[in-house]
Amino acid sequence: MDKQENNINGYNHGISLLERKSLVITGVKKIENFDSEQFLLETIMGFMVIKGNDLELVKLDTLQGNVSIKGTIHSIQYTDENAKKSKEDSIFNRLFK
Repeated sequence: MDKQENNINGYNHGISLLERKSLVITGVKKIENFDSEQFLLETIMGFMVIKGNDLELVKLDTLQGNVSIKGTIHSIQYTDENAKKSKEDSIFNRLFK
């Protein structure tokens, strides 16, 4: 696991968005959770929330830390650790209503 994290830390973090429909993110450590409306990713620059409609994971390269997502992108936001936990809580609350 440490070897993988060192490889990811060696890469830069970047975002490439094409026509709000195709998103490529580099420097991703892991995908915390996702569904068709929201992705929560841990990147080397912090946690990132991507919101939209009909979101799909197209490609996941865990060795390089690259993620490709398609769908209609509405927002991309960086969050801190506390916000991540509150988002996880809200996802569990939605599941168990």
